[in-house]
Amino acid sequence: MTGLRVVQWATGNIGSRSLRQVIEHPALTLAGVYVTSPAKAGRDAGDLCGLPPTGVTATNDIAEILALGADCVLYMPAVCDLDQVCAILADGTNIVTTRGEFHHPGSMPPADRERVERACAEGGTSIHSTGSSPGFISEAVPLVLASIQRRLDGMAINEYADLASRNSPEMLFDLMGFGHSVAEFPPERFAFGAYSFGPSMRLVAEAVGLPLDSVTATGEVTVTPEKLTIAAGTLEAGTVAGQRTIVTGTHAGRPLMTFTATWYCTEHLEPAWTVPGWDGWKVHVDGDAPVDVDIRFDIPVERMGEMTPGYTANRPVNAIPYVCAAAPGIRTTVDLPQIIPVLA
Repeated sequence: MTGLRVVQWATGNIGSRSLRQVIEHPALTLAGVYVTSPAKAGRDAGDLCGLPPTGVTATNDIAEILALGADCVLYMPAVCDLDQVCAILADGTNIVTTRGEFHHPGSMPPADRERVERACAEGGTSIHSTGSSPGFISEAVPLVLASIQRRLDGMAINEYADLASRNSPEMLFDLMGFGHSVAEFPPERFAFGAYSFGPSMRLVAEAVGLPLDSVTATGEVTVTPEKLTIAAGTLEAGTVAGQRTIVTGTHAGRPLMTFTATWYCTEHLEPAWTVPGWDGWKVHVDGDAPVDVDIRFDIPVERMGEMTPGYTANRPVNAIPYVCAAAPGIRTTVDLPQIIPVLA
């Protein structure tokens, strides 16, 4: 499984980090880079991620990427294009993606699932969705913690993410609704929680034999009392600077799993419901072997912007050999072996 040829698809905040990791990986070879911005086309891959020249030039021509015959594409665009995905897979190239559409095949629209499975069969390829959240914390960790249970009464995951150092204006302001007035905040953001984390919940629940009856999402927002400047831009006083989404999965008519995402741009909120100084995950498992697990991002504030993209980018890079070796199809965390990185 050494020497796999990899294409980086999209070079935003996360994509540029995974690009760097592929270039520096001892068992991977960068074959190409696909970019959506015309300004990035023609630039050296190293220039796009802060490394010396690699001799690999970025392109915005999909035909050039398909002609490379790479083993895997790290597919990380802001929006999933199913035509692109199916073209890559049918052409014989596997995909590892941070896109959330493929975590649980049963949660996909049947027509989309059929298209992707058909493309995988045609190309003899597989596709896998992963990352930090969803992915690592919503699938890998729960499955490990469930492995010491013989009875599972409940599982609650609480995520706390300080986004002040996240230099992603489009994601924070356009997609997530930060900086909007409470009246302008898009209510579909909370429904999106079920779309984002529901597939992981269903995957884990089915794997342990407790399939979910339903997945629902609710939420609330809080505002900054004063004008706030963060890495992504400026939030005016009285605008949304924190949001909390609660996703609940029920089994046999009672809550079995919850995922609460608390995302904020400052700890000085009205009302305040962050955990001071906390950035990471708290996991509680109630069963015949109950546990509480805290996973904290122990990073100095001044290094947050530098370090946090790795939490999402690294796991997809580490998963490449396993996805390339997998049987054709949509492959989940349950299907693949434990992801073990090659670090030297």
